[in-house]
Amino acid sequence: MLHAVVQEAKDAGVWVFGGGIDESIPPVMVDGDGTVSEGTYLQTRQLEGGYSVLELASYDAAVESAAKIAVACRCAQEVRAFHDGPAGARV
Repeated sequence: MLHAVVQEAKDAGVWVFGGGIDESIPPVMVDGDGTVSEGTYLQTRQLEGGYSVLELASYDAAVESAAKIAVACRCAQEVRAFHDGPAGARV
């Protein structure tokens, strides 16, 4: 079912990128001074799954798309907006 939702986003021309997280490779953090340490942000310690990046016209459209993905994969989705530089935000 998830593949159909992804294909729908591709067909609509809003799909930018998506993929699963390779859980076999542990995350590392790289500090602003270049120091590398094992682990991740404390608040994302339980991050599982993957990412879907869509270019949509509005935040409401992003929430609607996230709802379709959530139903298809039977898992919660977090919606975030990317900034497209100083001129504005891209959802």
